Amino acid sequence: MPADTQTPPPVQPVPTYADVEAAAARIARYVHRTPVITSASLDRAAGASLFFKCENLQRVGAFKMRGASNAVWSLAEDEARRGVLTHSSGNHGAALARAAGQRGIPCRVVMPENAPRAKRRAVEDFGAVVVPCAPTLQAREETTARLLAETGAVLVHPYNDPVVIAGQGTAARELLQEVPDLDLVVAPIGGGGLLSGTAIATAALQPRAAIWGAEPSGADDAQRSLAAGRIVPVESPRTVADGLRATIGPLPLAILTAHGVRIATVDDAAILAAMRLFWERTKLLIEPSAAVALAVLLERAIPTAGARVGAIVTGGNLDLPEALFQTG
Repeated sequence: MPADTQTPPPVQPVPTYADVEAAAARIARYVHRTPVITSASLDRAAGASLFFKCENLQRVGAFKMRGASNAVWSLAEDEARRGVLTHSSGNHGAALARAAGQRGIPCRVVMPENAPRAKRRAVEDFGAVVVPCAPTLQAREETTARLLAETGAVLVHPYNDPVVIAGQGTAARELLQEVPDLDLVVAPIGGGGLLSGTAIATAALQPRAAIWGAEPSGADDAQRSLAAGRIVPVESPRTVADGLRATIGPLPLAILTAHGVRIATVDDAAILAAMRLFWERTKLLIEPSAAVALAVLLERAIPTAGARVGAIVTGGNLDLPEALFQTG
């Protein structure tokens, strides 16, 4: 049967806003309450009032610390002793390694061989064992399944997990607590954990606000899947936004469908231009995956004229050119 017509596995219980609130209380001592910033020049460029939730300033440099912390600290003692395992292109792996280290339990991370060096280094620095695999979703899942059988560890899926999704939703919760009168909230989408949590929190705190996902056109499986009502993977996603190459999960697809979330896409040229502009105007370092939300706003891929828009800036982990650090 073709990959894009396979019946997805049964979805898990859908997290609620009460789960997001519980996650916020559980992880408060382990994550930063990141700042919301504005930029008049970026407002002019986008034709809207923009409010950026800076998860690039989160611990491990990404929002993933929220979901990973909620997952690790939700484990019963007997589960925790077995350790945790995940597959990740980098940020979720680093976050899970950090959270596992805080609880003093083992962590293994399956990573594609082409993951950015900075992200692999971060995972290892936080004490996890990195297990490399071929850069395909099938290889990641097969390697993870083998390790689960060998180790008995607890799988903490990077996005198709209700506990992880609830943790990710705390970013939008904080954004809407600080800026409650938003007309629209936009977040990047790869596997869909962050956008799902964002949809749950936004629907509870600002139900009139529209919810949009931002996705690279070279990895537009979420847009295709929402349109088709089933998972339609991109076999070989091609985008500079390495954190957004994952295929949307069954649970995020169900949540985004239920909340009427729409997806806008942009190409890599627009993503890189948005990243550079954000660097220049805010003096903050963000990675390409984080720039996708700004890119769709600058490209007018979302109708936002005159609107108050909250954008989640997801991370700031990337390989900087070695030439920047050469002297002489």
